[in-house]
Amino acid sequence: MSPAQTIELLRDELNTHNYNYYVLDNATISDFDFDIKLKKLEQLEKESPLLFDANSPTQRVGGTITKNFKTVVHKNRMYSLDNSYSKEDLLDWEKRVEKVLGSTALEFTCELKFDGASINLTYENGQFVKAVTRGDGFQGDEVTNNIKTIRSIPLSIKTSFIHDFEMRGEIILPIVAFKKMNEERLENGEEEYRNPRNTASGSLKLQDSAEVAKRPLDCLLYQVVTSERKYKTHFESLENARQVGFKVPKAIQLVKSIDEVFDFVNYWDAQRHDLPYETDGIVIKVNDLQQQEELGYTAKAPRWAIAYKFKAAQVTTVLNEITYQVGRTGAITPVANLEPVQLAGTTVKRASLHNADQIEKLDIREKDTVFVEKGGEIIPKITAVDFTKRAIDSEPTKYARTCPECATILVRTEGDAKHYCPNEFGCAPQITGRIQHYISRKAMDIDGLGGETVDLLRKEGLIQNYADLYDLTALQVIPLERMAEKSAQNMIAGIEKSKEIPFEKVLFALGIRFVGETVAKKLAKHFKSIDHLMTASFEGLIDVDEIGDRIAQSIIDFSSDLGNIQLINRLKRYGLQLEVSAEILENQTELLKGEVFVVSGVFYQMSRNELKKAIEDNGGKVSTSISKKTNFIIAGENMGPSKLAKAQDLGVEIISEQDFINKIS
Repeated sequence: MSPAQTIELLRDELNTHNYNYYVLDNATISDFDFDIKLKKLEQLEKESPLLFDANSPTQRVGGTITKNFKTVVHKNRMYSLDNSYSKEDLLDWEKRVEKVLGSTALEFTCELKFDGASINLTYENGQFVKAVTRGDGFQGDEVTNNIKTIRSIPLSIKTSFIHDFEMRGEIILPIVAFKKMNEERLENGEEEYRNPRNTASGSLKLQDSAEVAKRPLDCLLYQVVTSERKYKTHFESLENARQVGFKVPKAIQLVKSIDEVFDFVNYWDAQRHDLPYETDGIVIKVNDLQQQEELGYTAKAPRWAIAYKFKAAQVTTVLNEITYQVGRTGAITPVANLEPVQLAGTTVKRASLHNADQIEKLDIREKDTVFVEKGGEIIPKITAVDFTKRAIDSEPTKYARTCPECATILVRTEGDAKHYCPNEFGCAPQITGRIQHYISRKAMDIDGLGGETVDLLRKEGLIQNYADLYDLTALQVIPLERMAEKSAQNMIAGIEKSKEIPFEKVLFALGIRFVGETVAKKLAKHFKSIDHLMTASFEGLIDVDEIGDRIAQSIIDFSSDLGNIQLINRLKRYGLQLEVSAEILENQTELLKGEVFVVSGVFYQMSRNELKKAIEDNGGKVSTSISKKTNFIIAGENMGPSKLAKAQDLGVEIISEQDFINKIS
């Protein structure tokens, strides 16, 4: 047998043993025998360097040093999940799904929601290529070398599964393994890790992959993402993923009604404490992949999935003091400063009190004993007061009248839950907050410039607004604390590079109140330039799809402020993209203006997303459900019969994919 054949045989054998031990929990070889085979493989690979394989079992021991983790844009965005906390929420979700699909014949999958660090694994032609953390959902950090050390993740699979795909999952630490790690740390005189989730997440960013290899990390997979149409359902894709070596939790269950969903929820709410991993809820998904496509996504989450969160852990502690924070928009948030208390694996010292109404509703006062829980297992919140422990001389909370930072009298407009500091250009946290928002990843994404540096630049008097960034020079920045020459040059280069950022992102970066990412895209698409937007009337603004009175008024207020007008004029002079590029405009028409389309079924010439983009690029609107306002349905293969019946009942014109292509040609 040739060295190449021996090496290939050993790799296959060791991969099989890894799978049996780490995925099936059924060892078929002793640790000693496994190590002997691994050392033999290492020696053979050393003697035959031309036969090196990055996905060999020998590469799992780590040893690669990564000083800077590269930021990678996700090919397919990693969305968040909408959360529900009651069975009524689940019923409401089911009704929304049925309304969009026009069908009550639904199947769901129920899965445990494991509490770990989200990861995206990319495979090409059956080979593991890279691993990227969730990050902000749009982009994350590449942690490929560290992920390779997790033995339950296959580095190569049979290509009979799918050729090119992504696997989504959670990197977790089993509870027993986590406790053992902490016992060892205590023996060594080191501080204990707080909880499995944070420890797993932190492990992914260790610079030495050999250190990651020492940690008993595991990976549980929950979604296959691919453009290949090999499988018709989510459940089928995961079952096949399990068969080719992925660790898909066995607790996944296929159900045919919301009542069966409730049965699954009830069972695991009682049994979850016996699981080897931490879990904080259940994820319910529409099983049919075509229906998932039809349902699509909101700005933040898939419409075809929802998380049911188990009731959060609760503790009592003393509220020592109520303080107030100022946000970038001037919004005031009251904060409860608590006697430190352990809650769900972390020490809680502060909790949000939301607004004056919430304080009054719960009658929260300083020195009260309060009940604290983690909303959605993440953000601590006060849910009630233990009135039996309240002091006799306790007095009701008087909400702040002035800004804690600049002493300006606070204002609260009718219909607003929060108080605001109106000193927009003179209140330090507002100044810093607006600039930090401007440079953030989802906005201008300026490399070499972080929140602490922004605060330092403001304190040194170098910037007072985001337009001032474009006047900065490296010579001004180099003398600052912890600022080397190279860092200063990188910052200036990053600021200069931001002039290429497209209009829709610049519009979001401006920080206009109530104008988030999605709204900014709609406004940029409709008005095409900052000049058209800032001169638009109230009526012209609310005519735009999904722009209501509150957003329209906020834009009017922003556009009529002299300070903002001066800032925009400066940004124009610096050469920022304050209108839609000619290249994008070239591909846009008004052919479909005023027409509403519903896209339904499976398509072959264009993907569903390409169809939707083509509709919007030609001035049309895409809707998820059929109504009297619908002008056309683009019907693909396997369009739902109930949707077809509804379209016929309402007299909506049904066209084919080719009809649509002809229509816009």
